[in-house]
Amino acid sequence: QVQLVESGGGLVQAGGSLRQSCAASGRTFSSYAMGWFRQAPGKEREFVAAINWSGSYTYYADSVKGRFTISRDNAKNTVYLQMNSLKPEDTAVYYCAAGLSGGLFSRPADVGTWGQGTQVTVSS
Repeated sequence: QVQLVESGGGLVQAGGSLRQSCAASGRTFSSYAMGWFRQAPGKEREFVAAINWSGSYTYYADSVKGRFTISRDNAKNTVYLQMNSLKPEDTAVYYCAAGLSGGLFSRPADVGTWGQGTQVTVSS
């Protein structure tokens, strides 16, 4: 069973940057696509970004395209989310997610394992 441990959340001013990391263990990390979702208070969990097993393909929600970058290092079993030009509406709990296969995904139903979540707060 894979385990995902996130780090790197926190408090930042609007316009600032944060980099989140998600370390995976327990199965062959490089075989699976990885992604990030977020959930703001009172809202449903929403897709943020995904990367395929090799890192050659990525997919972003329109709301973060051009500001966020997802990447992975299969040698370190880690996926990253670089978040730039942060806005107050980016405030949410961010969840790392492992897919059910090596291909891109964007639906919660296609997630095999969730991380515990980390809080990101962007002040105006």
